Amino acid sequence: MIIAAIEAGGTKFVCGLFMSDCSTRGKPVLLERGAVPTTTPEATLAAARDFLARAAEAHGRIDYFGIGCFGPVEVHLNNPAWGHITSTPKPLWSGTDVAGYFRAAFDVAVAFDTDVNAAAYGEFLWGEGRGLRDFVYVTVGTGIGGGVFSGGELLHGMTHPELGHIKVARLESDDFPGSCPFHRDCIEGMASGPALALRWSCPPQSLDPDHQAWGLEARYLARAFAAYTLVLSPERILMGGGVGLRPGLAERVSLLVGEELASYIQPLTNPETVAGFVRRPALGSDAGLFGAAALALRLCPD
Repeated sequence: MIIAAIEAGGTKFVCGLFMSDCSTRGKPVLLERGAVPTTTPEATLAAARDFLARAAEAHGRIDYFGIGCFGPVEVHLNNPAWGHITSTPKPLWSGTDVAGYFRAAFDVAVAFDTDVNAAAYGEFLWGEGRGLRDFVYVTVGTGIGGGVFSGGELLHGMTHPELGHIKVARLESDDFPGSCPFHRDCIEGMASGPALALRWSCPPQSLDPDHQAWGLEARYLARAFAAYTLVLSPERILMGGGVGLRPGLAERVSLLVGEELASYIQPLTNPETVAGFVRRPALGSDAGLFGAAALALRLCPD
């Protein structure tokens, strides 16, 4: 079977063509991979379509399609807006029918979910989520979002979890207004890549490892992760994304989560458990792309 997958992010669309036996016993084989910048909906969707069409010419007709998309998005199949991006802060993208575009372009069944739910599903099958029934995958990059595995299943509800838009307690003397256009100082507004760039007037990747920015970043993320832990009771939190994968950040956040919880959650009073509570995803920066392919595998007949 040939599977097309897209990790549709706010900065770029990562596209892949995979070969699979339509089972989840092993990771599908990545045949081709490419990326296109996220600009306007028309240009971005067309560029992703063209890349996958060229790849399919070389490897065979696409049988199934999986998309993990930045959001918010409509994930309920019985809603007429299924597959659409909804009230995103990304200019021009609200109302874009992402799933419908590729379903029409390739005349193929499409599986669609959030980018972070896709990444969580990939980690559940082939990464740090294997053997776990309850864990959270958080991406920290252009935005902050979270996918939740609860009871061995991806969590959906009225829409889908929006872990990046909770409010956390400010640090004393911090007067940064926040960058979120909806909530200003939610965790996305305080700790995403754009928030770091606005606060420190430079791209996050240019900040030295010992810059005070990273202590502040780790503390705010730890406060958010402590809230996730109290509400969702995960066995583990995985942190990916362009900022989240920065060397040493997961370990730093993990220890601070223990501090924020103040010995209230008994399993996290053990220093060894705390140290491994927040981890980088085993699939690394490929978690979203392989996760999108994993969503497509759910379309295969039993």
